[in-house]
Formats: sequence, structure tokens, C-alpha cells
Amino acid sequence: MIAKKKIVLAEDNSVLSLLLKFRLEKDGYELLIAKNGKEAIEFIETENPDLILTDVMMDYVSGLEVISFVRNKLNSKTPILVFSSSGQEEMVLNAFNLGANDFMSKPLSPIELSIRVRRLLL
Repeated sequence: MIAKKKIVLAEDNSVLSLLLKFRLEKDGYELLIAKNGKEAIEFIETENPDLILTDVMMDYVSGLEVISFVRNKLNSKTPILVFSSSGQEEMVLNAFNLGANDFMSKPLSPIELSIRVRRLLL
């Protein structure tokens, strides 16, 4: 049996987290839900995910700090998809400059997310 691809989802909106978890598990992925950036970093260190999905604005540790941690501290090439409702161009540019692979604006389309996830995991 082929192991499921493991995804860490860092999102502080519990309703959105459950929606995305449902959609991505339906696609055959294993989801680890982090309620903030601190939990995301703990999952990333212990679970070695195949993909990281992170909101930019979160409590304790921001999505930008998560990207920086993964790229600079762990020196990891794990794909990272960032999402934000802020839509601020500077925030998006910062995410890409830190090493994000993709960006989506909120509100998210679960179908579009599913396609982007599949593409990042090829």
C-alpha cells in the first residue's frame, strides 16, 4: 500500500480548517491541523510533511515565520502554499521572498486548492 502524502495545515479559523481537511482527506491526503504557527512548527519538526499549507496571519507565530523557519532553520525544500485574506501585495511578496511556492487569496476555493495541492505534490 502506498503511504498517504502528509500535509500540515496551519489555520486559526476552525471552520475553514475543517472544510479544507474534509476536502483534502477526500482527495486521499493525511492532514495534520495546527491552530497557530507554533503548533505548525511542532508538526513540521516531528512529522516531516510532504506539503505545508499556512495562513499568513496567525497567533504566536505568523505564516511568514513558519516559511522562514522551514527554509532557513530546517533548510527544507518542502513545498509551501500560503493563503491570506489581507490580499496585501507586500505580504505576498514577502512570502515568496522567504521561499513560499504558491499563494492563494481568501476566501479559498476548495476545488482550486485541491488542484494546487496536487500540482505541488507531483
